[in-house]
Amino acid sequence: MFSPVSILVVTALSSILSILVLISLRSHAIAGVPRWIWANVLAIASLVLFALQNVAPAWLGIVVANQLLAATILLVYEGCNDFFDVRTSGTRRWTGWMMWLGVLAGIAYFTYVVPDAHVRVVIVSAFHAACDLAIAGRVLLARPKERPRYNYLFVVGAAALGALGHTIRGAIYVVKPPAQAALLQPGPMQITFLALGILVLPSLCIGLVIMAHDRLAQRLERLARFDDLTGALSRKALLAAAAERLARAAQDGRREYVAVVDVDHFKSVNDRYGHAAGDEVLRHFASIVRARIREDDAFGRIGGEEFCLFCTAGCLDDVTALVERLRKTVEATPSSVPGGVLHYTFSAGIAAWDGRESLASLMARADGLLYAAKVAGRNRVKAPAADALS
Repeated sequence: MFSPVSILVVTALSSILSILVLISLRSHAIAGVPRWIWANVLAIASLVLFALQNVAPAWLGIVVANQLLAATILLVYEGCNDFFDVRTSGTRRWTGWMMWLGVLAGIAYFTYVVPDAHVRVVIVSAFHAACDLAIAGRVLLARPKERPRYNYLFVVGAAALGALGHTIRGAIYVVKPPAQAALLQPGPMQITFLALGILVLPSLCIGLVIMAHDRLAQRLERLARFDDLTGALSRKALLAAAAERLARAAQDGRREYVAVVDVDHFKSVNDRYGHAAGDEVLRHFASIVRARIREDDAFGRIGGEEFCLFCTAGCLDDVTALVERLRKTVEATPSSVPGGVLHYTFSAGIAAWDGRESLASLMARADGLLYAAKVAGRNRVKAPAADALS
């Protein structure tokens, strides 16, 4: 049968492994990870002090050990707030630490003034149960709905199990305290709850690592799907979305259109104002377009200062009018750049899918009309329809 000390040692070793994994994630600047690392450091320190409880003075083996473990679970909760970007202000920000000070006062009082180990257990269990419930609630409510649920429900389950265990433990010590009072005194009650601790704390740490890795995977997926500078779809993602649109259009008969857009005289912007100004212009342009197109339109950057817009419309004139409105908005809305503001324009070529041609052929026709717009003087929209605006 496991002894209390052996259970504490195994739990401490699991915290060491969690620290090593979490440290490997620090370079990715994932919010919450620094607090989770410190939580595990404090957990190890508290477990060591608990293991020395029979030889260490009461202030160290009882008071400090309990407070370090209480700080551990509180840091886990605050790390979850950081991870989900939950901001608290005023007294709410310090509520947890005020409760922590209350636990400190209670443990000190029932250690030195009115010695009562059973009341100490109730105080500590109540604090841990409250923190575990707060962790479970935060993760459950704030988890990103588009991400795999298991990554977050694992943490919810571990925290809920911890809350249940501490609640039962506190209730037992209120109703009918066991004969064993000291933490390391062998007995079924002590072994049971220490075993619960060896299950909950490592499971919670594993869950936090899983959440951090999911955040990293989310970032990598976003980098693969979206252009990092402008927030528009990347070339690869745009072409994949366009291919899907054409496949669906072939089945349901929808009319698909593409506009190939190029920022005018962009090289001269970089040469005259610097690449930082050029980046600002691209970000500015993309933000204008993304704010004015429909949710089901596909807009992406296909290279340099060239962008592409795929949309469904009733006729070519509707698409031409949309791109023309975008052109006028960009022309009338200068971009803030280092040192001032910069007026710029764009040219565009629009092509309608004929229901049979390849995606490459469709884009080549739009690109040819873009070239015609540039030859005609730039800052204009070219389309094959006779009534296209120019």
